[in-house]
Amino acid sequence: MFDFVRTHQKLMQIILALLIVPSFVLVGVSGVKLFGEDANTIAKVAGHPLTQQEWENAQRNQLDRMRQQMGKQFDQKLFDTPEFKQGILDQLIAQRAINAEIRNSHLTVSDAKIQQTVLAQLPMLVKADGTFDTNQYVQILANQGMNVSMHQDQLRNELTLEQVSSGIELSGFVPRTVSKAVSDFGSQEREVQELALPVSKFLPDVKVTDEMVKAFYDKNAKLFEIPESAKIEYVVLNADAIAAQVTVTDQEVADYYKANTGRFTEPESRRASHILILGDKDKAAAKVKAEAILAEVRKNPADFAKIAKAKSEDPGSADKGGDLGILQKDAFVKPVEEAILKLKQGEISGLVESDYGYHIITVTELKPTHVKPLDEVKGDIAAEIKKAKAGKLYTDMSSDFTDTVYSQYESLKPAADKLKLKIETVEGIGRQPNPILGAAPFNNPKFLAALFTDDTLKNKRNTEAVEVAPQTLIAGRIVEFKPASKKPLAEVESAIKQRVAVEEAVKAATKAGEEKLAAAKKTGDATGFGEVKTISRAKADGINPAAVAAVMKADVSKLPAYVGVEIPGQGYGVYRIGKVGQPAAQDKDRREQEAQRINQIVAQQEMTSYVEALKQKAKVKILRPVATIKKQAE
Repeated sequence: MFDFVRTHQKLMQIILALLIVPSFVLVGVSGVKLFGEDANTIAKVAGHPLTQQEWENAQRNQLDRMRQQMGKQFDQKLFDTPEFKQGILDQLIAQRAINAEIRNSHLTVSDAKIQQTVLAQLPMLVKADGTFDTNQYVQILANQGMNVSMHQDQLRNELTLEQVSSGIELSGFVPRTVSKAVSDFGSQEREVQELALPVSKFLPDVKVTDEMVKAFYDKNAKLFEIPESAKIEYVVLNADAIAAQVTVTDQEVADYYKANTGRFTEPESRRASHILILGDKDKAAAKVKAEAILAEVRKNPADFAKIAKAKSEDPGSADKGGDLGILQKDAFVKPVEEAILKLKQGEISGLVESDYGYHIITVTELKPTHVKPLDEVKGDIAAEIKKAKAGKLYTDMSSDFTDTVYSQYESLKPAADKLKLKIETVEGIGRQPNPILGAAPFNNPKFLAALFTDDTLKNKRNTEAVEVAPQTLIAGRIVEFKPASKKPLAEVESAIKQRVAVEEAVKAATKAGEEKLAAAKKTGDATGFGEVKTISRAKADGINPAAVAAVMKADVSKLPAYVGVEIPGQGYGVYRIGKVGQPAAQDKDRREQEAQRINQIVAQQEMTSYVEALKQKAKVKILRPVATIKKQAE
């Protein structure tokens, strides 16, 4: 087995990457700028510019995703590194190189595939009657700042990328003989006997002196530090504090409603159905067929959907009784759209000719223009006016806040009284933000830096007004301060004695164990060892994990083999390996999963190599290295 590993080192490096290589992830950017570079261009891919703004937007998007995944554990400072920023740039360049190849190869995705994907991603858009809810679709996209065209272009780009990446990844595979050999290596079992030398056996003989305790105390001073902390008062000026002081009258709401009626007007809405007879082969015959169907529909207008389902040649709407959904501007060819706009609800059109053939159209639902009454939108208007007033008031109050906390530096009360704000108190505050406190204003690094200056510490003066978020000012002062200190020796002496005693006992156990290990290697004797246990990398069978790792790594070219292991805080163990083999019952599912994972790693390498080749083909140029780029002004 080890000969196999030695002769396949390259492959083994790939296999080990199962635990450390992340999936190749492309940062989502749906378009490529097709015009010349400017001062903000940081790289060029296939002759197209990649701008600093696009790079910074990609960073923000990735940070937003990490913030959602990590929740309260998210710390932006962990990502404020050159490595993170370079990684984002590398991913953007990789996608641009793939996009260039897609354009050059004229790859695309059909409209039918786009429609299938929309329905798969947004199943709630299918109504109980099986029709597509166009209104809800448009609303969902509007909430995301998109329209139908933008969304479908993005999907088309993503699906095309997926086709390219899956095609490349499917080309990577590992022969079953190789994956079996690796799987065998992972599932290998070893019969082991243990000779344990626990700490408890040596503790009674350990003598801990005062000198040993003092030496440990001096050497490990950081273990006994009590960090500095402060009790502070603070006052916050923000939108919430100001909004509580703002009132909105009914007259102001009524005036706003009157001046902005258009905002509360729902335009006319038309839902239509059609029957299409294709005219791509024999237009005259198609017209005759359409006229016959028109006569049938006019005779039985209530059966329009039934007739459409049976006779319409539009694959997209026939199964839905001809339903076209809610009319959207420019969604249909011009003759069809014009016909829909002229019809009354329930009215049947004549034959409408288009490039596709002949249409028979009816409007199944017509909602006239509707203005929402004042009572329905009163609350929203009041909130909007209140927000606008608070924003204006903030500008005036922020100046008073800043001036007062600075001029009346011995207390926050004058500022709080003048601006009707509340003074809050909090204890245990240090110089660095505490992750447990999250985004609290007093946990902001800028505020803490202002709080722990010589002036505020020694003279107990107010800090300046610090902006910790948009339209959020905070000022504070230290009420009580406890400098960093060290727990007295007498307070921790007992705990130190216990720890030193264990450390000395472990040393004694290790010395005795090493002597027994040397003797066992000479004689091959099993005297003193416990019962035989069968272990593997996945099954410890009561043996300490640290010992299992050592046993499974031990050289078993000659049996019996022996290995000694110091187990931190617990003692020492000597292990006798008597037999090496494979489990009698093979786990087929596990082996199949392992083979798939091995193939995935190889496929990922194939994709990485492919992208590197595309980057060379696209003649990537880095115009401004990451280290030289300064953040653009907000």
